[in-house]
Amino acid sequence: PATQLTLAEAQAIDPNLKVGDLLTETLPPIDFGRVAAQTAKQVIFQKVRDAERHRQYEEYKDRVGEVVSGIVKRVEFGNIFIELGKAEALLRRDEMIPRENIRIGDRVRAYIYDVREEPRGAQIFVSRTRPEFMAKLFMQEVPEIYDGIIEIKAVARDPGSRAKIAVTSSDPSIDPVGSCVGMRGSRVQAVVSELQGEKIDIIPWSINPATFIVNALAPAEVAKVVVDESSQRIDVVVPDEQLSLAIGRRGQNVRLASILSGWKIDILTEAQESERRTEEINLRSKTFVEALDVDEMIAHLLIAEGFTKIEEVAYIDLKELSAIEGFDTDLATELQKRAKTYLEAQERHLTKRIKELKLAEDLIPLEGLDLETLVALGEKNIKTLDDLADLAADELLELLPGAHLTEEKAQEIIMAARSHWFEAEKESTES
Repeated sequence: PATQLTLAEAQAIDPNLKVGDLLTETLPPIDFGRVAAQTAKQVIFQKVRDAERHRQYEEYKDRVGEVVSGIVKRVEFGNIFIELGKAEALLRRDEMIPRENIRIGDRVRAYIYDVREEPRGAQIFVSRTRPEFMAKLFMQEVPEIYDGIIEIKAVARDPGSRAKIAVTSSDPSIDPVGSCVGMRGSRVQAVVSELQGEKIDIIPWSINPATFIVNALAPAEVAKVVVDESSQRIDVVVPDEQLSLAIGRRGQNVRLASILSGWKIDILTEAQESERRTEEINLRSKTFVEALDVDEMIAHLLIAEGFTKIEEVAYIDLKELSAIEGFDTDLATELQKRAKTYLEAQERHLTKRIKELKLAEDLIPLEGLDLETLVALGEKNIKTLDDLADLAADELLELLPGAHLTEEKAQEIIMAARSHWFEAEKESTES
């Protein structure tokens, strides 16, 4: 509207004008001083630069997650600026592959991980070390990945040294590992070359965590695995001569397998596993002997049937307990009676200890904390909700090694302890 006139308004200035004609008016001469002219010039340049930066942002804001290619324009303090046509991207030193030698004029491919509209400095941030970069490179090299037949489930990298990538196929007739390797290794070699010789292990993904982790630890041979789903931890037993191969140089192999699977992995030799298992059996046997006042034979029978805690003996169905070879109803009934008596005595002892430690009343009913855990916290001088709320998840895990908490569970307990902070803040805001 600011650049348009009605026909009547235009003909009042020039009667010969018609609809669609262009009307121009000559501005009167303005006498700018040198300072004013320089200021106007700077303002115009700044507006042009701002418009250009906004254009770059609009062009690239929806391209996060893409791989781009550009020419190295300049290097400043180890950071590299890459020309992407009319835009410029920043490749920070910590996003470069270690020992990578990039010079001005080189063509570089990188992964866009962030685009920000900043008043000054870089706006487009790229990386060559992120797992997503490797995944995108495989997508470019392997048509089956691009078409969605093969899916990349996870990537773990030690940039410039070694990587593991887990793949699966929706078509049973297509081998996902072979497709990613390519004829004579041509496809994987193209990715390796782009990543400065980074060694890549292509792993077949499995929904079974034990199978997947065994695959991920290749080339090491695995004798046995013990899975603890509650804490997302897995013990991997390997022959003695395979230990160094399974762990890898500076722990690289097991670390990458852990990142790839999302599980905590402990590597044990067969001898170490046998020794630890013997210790666990002896400890459980001692617990059953002392708590139930039975001989070692009965304790070992319970352990052989999978019992690990007194609670399991106390509250299992009587028929199941009686069905153990060598047991009868009378023995099972007596064992359950002794187990419940022991648990009641333990509860009285722990309750008394909680009073002695003077734990805050509002801490005791907090969900996720049993009596043993409360005593352990009190003995570590965590006696109020605020004491617990001030902890980080890793600190709580360190304080309670015997509780076998996962990081997620520890975080839930801490957030429950902090809930009274949020309620107080809400009440304060409303008032």
